[in-house]
Amino acid sequence: MMMLYSGYQAWNDMMAPARFGAQIALAFKDRLGPVGDWAMSRRIFALMDVFQGARLTHHRPAYGIGEVHSGNAVVRVREEVALDLPFGSLLHFAKDDIETAQPKVLIVAPMSGHFATLLRNTVQTMLRDHDVYITDWRSAREVPLSAGRFGFDDYVDYIMTFMQELGPGSHIVSVCQPCVPAMAAVAIMSEDKDPATPRSMTLMGGPIDTRAAPTVVNELANDRSIEWFEENLISLVPMRYAGRGRRVYPGFLQLSAFMSMNMDRHGAAHRELYQLLADGKQVEADRIKTFYEEYFAVLDMTAEFYLETVDKVFQRTLLAKGELTYRGRRVNPGAIHKTALLTVEGEKDDVCAVGQTAAAHALCTGLRPHLKRHHLQPGVGHYGVFSGSKWEKQVYPQVRNMILAMN
Repeated sequence: MMMLYSGYQAWNDMMAPARFGAQIALAFKDRLGPVGDWAMSRRIFALMDVFQGARLTHHRPAYGIGEVHSGNAVVRVREEVALDLPFGSLLHFAKDDIETAQPKVLIVAPMSGHFATLLRNTVQTMLRDHDVYITDWRSAREVPLSAGRFGFDDYVDYIMTFMQELGPGSHIVSVCQPCVPAMAAVAIMSEDKDPATPRSMTLMGGPIDTRAAPTVVNELANDRSIEWFEENLISLVPMRYAGRGRRVYPGFLQLSAFMSMNMDRHGAAHRELYQLLADGKQVEADRIKTFYEEYFAVLDMTAEFYLETVDKVFQRTLLAKGELTYRGRRVNPGAIHKTALLTVEGEKDDVCAVGQTAAAHALCTGLRPHLKRHHLQPGVGHYGVFSGSKWEKQVYPQVRNMILAMN
């Protein structure tokens, strides 16, 4: 399996000329005049378009958030790196035209095979009323071996370091997989009476206790031993990249696992894309293309982070059992006394089912009832919790109100 990455890269290299040829041909479409709009021409170009677009990329897409509605005005947004660390940076979406200071919020993005840009809609919505920062993770294949290891405890370190950079009075919003390390970070900071301990913690669709309602994802994680995962899913970064020789769980494997769960849906989406292009319905086709451009941008995880997450979060559920440790210290969610807790779940979530995130409330024994809230969003799956119309109109007001109440 250590040579799997090289095999994948060799296949990509072999396909590159054909994809490049398709891109060149597509560039000439508009020069053909009426011929380019013939039914047969549209079908041929549609096939080329779908073919060249069905490829994985390994570079973070742009967030592309140039402006947002904030208050009664449209304000400019610019990206600035507030803190740059080897495996990720603290990215700030600065708004220079805001007259009144807004609550600082750290959005903790998952490190699960995709870049943090998957939360673009989350960021854009939060920017209406908040000063937003995000954990902008870097693909492990771009991080030299000299940067050292990056495991579960290092992830917790990064969250605490970023919160300290934001300073006192800030808030934290965690989406999906990082809900466990985010809760661990807040527990440690609370116990240490760190001034930068967040005022509120929002956990959205996260695996706090996967035993509460096991999904297919959880069952797959428990069907095999951790040794099997290491022997069959870990590979080495090829020599051409900065992270050459680093042991990683490749993003293309994670994407393959995600797609295999809904292969019929993805196949139908690409057939629809072809038909829309063949029918000349470019606007509708662009919506599908935009989604898959993001979905096919993959990020490699370090082997140690991936294996420790599978082991601690999905197989042994250590946080829920009160057995999770950080740098040798037991993580005690009961130490959280002042950080208000909001949990959000989607009714149709097939990744983190109903009950897995809400389990956080039972662990935070030090919080008084008025500092705990839960929101179950009807009619949405995993992505609908943090992206889409129901996120913007129904979930986001819950998050905003929690932050406002604690600010």
